[in-house]
Amino acid sequence: MSQEKPHISSYRSHVFVLAALIVLTGISVAVTTLELGRLDTLVAMLIAGAKAGIVLVWFMHLKFDNKLYTIFTVLVIVVFLLVLYVTFFDYSYR
Repeated sequence: MSQEKPHISSYRSHVFVLAALIVLTGISVAVTTLELGRLDTLVAMLIAGAKAGIVLVWFMHLKFDNKLYTIFTVLVIVVFLLVLYVTFFDYSYR
């Protein structure tokens, strides 16, 4: 069987994560009232990426898992960002 100890997160850390997600959601709602021009999508994607990162690290326990999972996750995110870059590059020159 597995020799790893299960990780149990405290309620305090969950409250901090909840507060961070609520604050980021509030910021994303507040940003929609600003007129940023071409930066609207970029700001929305950065905020969504920060929220996704928090969920990956805490709720999917990436922080406490094997480092190989972290490396694979970062590689997938880099490939995804490259695809987004190519898509927006193509879209901007149409």
